[in-house]
Amino acid sequence: MPTLHLLCGKIASGKSTLAKTLATEHAAIVLSEDHWLATLYPGEIHAIADYIKCAQRIRGVLGPLVINVLQSGLDVVLDFPANTVASREWLLGLAHAAKARHCLHYLELDDATCRARLHARNAQGEHDFAATDAEFDLITRHFSVPSEAEGLVIERHHP
Repeated sequence: MPTLHLLCGKIASGKSTLAKTLATEHAAIVLSEDHWLATLYPGEIHAIADYIKCAQRIRGVLGPLVINVLQSGLDVVLDFPANTVASREWLLGLAHAAKARHCLHYLELDDATCRARLHARNAQGEHDFAATDAEFDLITRHFSVPSEAEGLVIERHHP
């Protein structure tokens, strides 16, 4: 039975790096929200509201694709932030619709470590988006630690 791998962790916690590792380990395809956003909306995302609008569009298109790929028997790694209950509900719904297993990979890192990694990542200039400290703080305020009570199978990582 195919598996939908989901990623939860604060900005710069290592979600995209783990996504690549999971894809190799499970012969899975990776769909990266950051890549789709940067490709489809270059220079258009300047605020959180822009991100939300564009991310919703992408989810509307990719949701059915993810279900179809899972139904074809392939594992999928969704490099989308499963950082709120609402996001996790949508992502879990994809697995249920495809009658596939799921695993939420939760990267547990403290804010100081994530912020230091963010600064290093921004300095390298290789990531699709370079969040500021203010954006890190704003987005982190909305972060919700995942729980098995949400119906999730959770694997915790301490990178």
